[in-house]
Amino acid sequence: MSAFQFRTVPHVIVEAGAAAQLGTHIGHHFPAVRRALLVTDAGFLRTGLAEAPLRSLQAAGIEVHVFSEVQADPPEAIVLAGVRQAQMFHVELIIGLGGGSSLDVAKLIAVLAPGRQELTQLYGIGNAHGQRLPLVQLPTTAGTGSEVTNIAIVTTGATTKMGVAAPQLYADLAILDASLTLGLPPAITAATGIDAMVHAIEAYTSRLLKNPLSDMLARQALSLLHAHLVTACRDGQNLAAREAMLLGAMLAGQAFANAPVAAVHALAYPIGGLFHVPHGLSNALVLPHVLHFNLPHAAPLYAQLATLLQPGITGSDEARAHTLIDAMQDLAHATGIARTLRAVGIAAGDLDRLADEAMLQTRLLGNNPRPLTRLDARAIYAAAL
Repeated sequence: MSAFQFRTVPHVIVEAGAAAQLGTHIGHHFPAVRRALLVTDAGFLRTGLAEAPLRSLQAAGIEVHVFSEVQADPPEAIVLAGVRQAQMFHVELIIGLGGGSSLDVAKLIAVLAPGRQELTQLYGIGNAHGQRLPLVQLPTTAGTGSEVTNIAIVTTGATTKMGVAAPQLYADLAILDASLTLGLPPAITAATGIDAMVHAIEAYTSRLLKNPLSDMLARQALSLLHAHLVTACRDGQNLAAREAMLLGAMLAGQAFANAPVAAVHALAYPIGGLFHVPHGLSNALVLPHVLHFNLPHAAPLYAQLATLLQPGITGSDEARAHTLIDAMQDLAHATGIARTLRAVGIAAGDLDRLADEAMLQTRLLGNNPRPLTRLDARAIYAAAL
């Protein structure tokens, strides 16, 4: 066995209704905390689902300030505004409550609020230094797994993004309360769910850091997500399906935080950056085509994953690998999400620019099981058109 390291969040709570006991949980873990910043977005705040956690914090004697300016693909200005608010109120703890963007912003605020580093100094791998503020994360979508990853993505220009990856971005506590995800619209449920499945698939085939623990988590994540995604899309109030999706997304997050994602994400980022397509949908659009491209190098691993989705299937590694690709395409069809680049406003004339942008994602491309050139990237986009 090759040597490996594995890191994750030290404490995870999976319990429907746990968000309404947030003050109790924080009091148990951080008894000295009296001021907290809750990081979310205005849309989630309007749902009213933040009211019970806020009441719980206040009942525990914790003064809460709400930062609700987070938006999808958060730009640097939003992160810096959150840092200023944290510093203005001298908060002692950061709470992320929302989708992946809110959780990412919460991570960065926790690292930057002590005032020892600038945001631009964090970009890359391992560039955060020193202690951050205590951090608690509560996801409201089952997709990014950001509550248990050490990664945050920031929009740095009109179309460009940068990543921060450092151990300090792992939260102290992640709370998975499926009641926060009830009623999530089918399109968001589908896109985020397939995003989580991509995390599991790419972690399982990651070229450099794949390991027995990440493999175990990826397999369990893929099984849970595949079994419950369609149900969660069709019945948004099905708590059991929502909880399975939330758990699957978290397990996939734990897997890819240690065995990083690859070409699917590398090709998805330009779609989101240039055309403002949600991240999960961007992944879904290129997924089958990247899987086809990787077959010569990854067919045995894809075949192993296919047996999780269709137990008892037989045939060659390549034949079973095609079963995995077909199963992912069937899910996209069953959930009704867009399946072509044209469906999200991308034309043939855009493919060269997409390919150029994808090749800038060197950190991700290095994890892909098969080396990928610019010509390959363009061909994958053309197949997805």
